[in-house]
Amino acid sequence: MAPPARPGRRVLTRSARQRLAADAGLLVAAVAFALPLTWLVLSSLNPEATLRVRLPESATLDNFSAVLTDEITFTPMLNSLLMCGGATLVTVVCAALAAYPLSRFRARFSRPYLLTVLFATCLPITAIMVPVYGLFVQVNLIDTQYGTALFLAAAQLPFAIWLMKNFMDGVPRVLEEAAWTDGASWPQTLWRVILPLMGPGFTVVTIYTFIMMWGNFFVPFMLLLSPEQLPASVSIFTFFGNYGAIAFGELAAFSILYSTPVIILYILISRRLGGGFALGGAVKG
Repeated sequence: MAPPARPGRRVLTRSARQRLAADAGLLVAAVAFALPLTWLVLSSLNPEATLRVRLPESATLDNFSAVLTDEITFTPMLNSLLMCGGATLVTVVCAALAAYPLSRFRARFSRPYLLTVLFATCLPITAIMVPVYGLFVQVNLIDTQYGTALFLAAAQLPFAIWLMKNFMDGVPRVLEEAAWTDGASWPQTLWRVILPLMGPGFTVVTIYTFIMMWGNFFVPFMLLLSPEQLPASVSIFTFFGNYGAIAFGELAAFSILYSTPVIILYILISRRLGGGFALGGAVKG
């Protein structure tokens, strides 16, 4: 027979202990994510920053002044915007055109093609870089931003097609049939009916594709040779000196500037994530 609980002592139930353990785990995860961000902000304001997380004795913007130059920030950032922006545009357009027949038509080649797309999403870029480098040398695309942008677009295209198809499957076919009844062609139906209604999916594909290209270091490092062609993801090597010396303060300031375009892109197009609620009204109307 179990002894009675002491008066005034609270006994936690099993569900309460599970919630407490889950809350503790989430708190640990939150601290693990917040610690690097805290170091990033504090180190960018500390001219004598180290790997330790500490408040700067005198907060200054000297680190930002040191990195805000054409060679370190402006030119690489412009290269990244042109290369990743153009590659994202190509990827999204091609993914929409490829996902439409996979979502709307049933053909013998649809399933093998989709399986090939899924296989390509699992293929690491490092496994094909050697033949790609040789191909770029043969066709004179080495050390060109448009060639690198085309390869980045091709590398992200399989997963973008798969995402776009899944979102496109959620658009009711009755809307297309109504457009066809009114005399619309399939390109008009795609661009004027389907894509406007799948705004959240279109936004997710755009943001994901741009982020994956923006943070890609290996591909530009391999295919671009001239310093004036390098994007910001490669120019970050500027802060790693010889014999392991690292300018932590300037590295933190550059990292904040480097993440700004992605945050701005998300803010500008995140409002379209709520566009999925229009599907129900479109069908009922």
